[in-house]
Amino acid sequence: MTPVDLLRAPGIGPVLRWRHTRTVLQALCLAVAALLILDGLFGPQVAPRNLAGVLPWVHWRGFVVLALLVAGNLFCMACPFMLPRRIAKRFGPANRPWPAPLRSKWLAVGILLLFFWAYEAYALWASPWLTAWVAGTYFTLAFVIDGFFRGASFCRFVCPIGQFNFVNGMVSPTEVRVRDPEVCGRCETHDCIRGRYASPPKADWSGRPLRPDASGRLALAGAASGRAMGREGLLQGGCELALYQPRKTGNLDCTFCMECIHACPHDNVGIFTRSPLADLTTDPVRSGVGRLSRRPDLAALALLLTFGAFVNAFGMVEPVFVLQDQVSALLGLTSRPLLILLFMVTGIVLLPLVLVAATAAASRALAPGTDTLVGRTTRYAWGLVPLGFGMWTAHYLYHLLIGGLTIVPVVQEYLGELGLPAGSPAWGLGPMVPESWLLPVELFFLQGGLLVSLVALYRIARSEAPTKRTGVRAFLPWAILATLLSGAGIWLLMQPMEMRGTFFV
Repeated sequence: MTPVDLLRAPGIGPVLRWRHTRTVLQALCLAVAALLILDGLFGPQVAPRNLAGVLPWVHWRGFVVLALLVAGNLFCMACPFMLPRRIAKRFGPANRPWPAPLRSKWLAVGILLLFFWAYEAYALWASPWLTAWVAGTYFTLAFVIDGFFRGASFCRFVCPIGQFNFVNGMVSPTEVRVRDPEVCGRCETHDCIRGRYASPPKADWSGRPLRPDASGRLALAGAASGRAMGREGLLQGGCELALYQPRKTGNLDCTFCMECIHACPHDNVGIFTRSPLADLTTDPVRSGVGRLSRRPDLAALALLLTFGAFVNAFGMVEPVFVLQDQVSALLGLTSRPLLILLFMVTGIVLLPLVLVAATAAASRALAPGTDTLVGRTTRYAWGLVPLGFGMWTAHYLYHLLIGGLTIVPVVQEYLGELGLPAGSPAWGLGPMVPESWLLPVELFFLQGGLLVSLVALYRIARSEAPTKRTGVRAFLPWAILATLLSGAGIWLLMQPMEMRGTFFV
């Protein structure tokens, strides 16, 4: 199928090309976030009656996975944390390099684990006050980190929401990429990554002179590695995540900020439709990322989000409460945070390590190669991403479809408290579809994820194996793991699930 450039599509193209589109989206999301924080701090502390108890946990999560599925990383494009961050960039130093030991995804892996634990241990979905504080902390971290460090350090190395979108965005049907690589080959300014200036900058942030390279191009290597040029005379920023467009592949670390689109002097960057399988199954050198097969930190992030999808859903079904009571009585644990920590370490760290290591060992035993156990895992982990995303989608859509209309009475009550006419809150509203539709919809997305994962795993195996027979052998253990995870997901979806932040009774 011929890729379609959305920037040249009727209707949507002019909207996406408008240089202020992202700012308008961010301003709208910032206004909603401000109302959410205010209601969370000062409104009724009953989750289904508070914007902070409904919008993040029912609506936002559902819309995020839908956007990733049908369009791309729209949340990062419209991220409300970026407007305060721009202020920080303007008035803060923003000239420090991100610490070298932290230039990987291991910090993000740790922060995601912390968030998954805190979400369950402190029942964030049931506490508008805590939810408001989490949102406020997000704004503070984005402001402080990107006001001090150059580039988009918060987005790339810290933000757990961004990591979720980066990894699951690999199955999205669109990506930002160049239209004609030959045009980039003739380009001498590389504005897509450095930004466009009124006149060529003479020095970087530290005052170090910028010298032409052997081809006469001004310090491309320095810009691509993150030595930003400074803001004096800057007309249009380039990619702050150091993704050089001619060498960029896929959606990892791409926030869909469209800075490269506006900065390119040749109008050579578009938003194209594509098959997600190419992003998951190929292993080129990716700008800002390198080869996926040489990034165990990225593989760990992918596996964390894959297994985290099932553990997160498990925390909301009835059998988990019985199991928690039994473990608590057996170990004498009375602290809920410690009990949840035990479950998280077991479900998201230890069990995945055992399962993935056993699968990789079986794959190597059936199809020996020169790679190590870690290398085999690092290469094949990406084939499980669609299955994990299918589980996230099934779970989050369940909450959206069963409680999407609860926003109506919540807004009515909010407006009433402000003295505005909104009518009597219709607390009976909730489901968007008949309850009988829910399980088929959930199973559709879960099994769709399994199917895409099986195809991706097979293609990875064939690309790594010298023969088709060897590829099938390498593929079989991973196919069994994916099928077992899918079976666990089916069991989870058929269990009674908590109506967290959904109904006011």
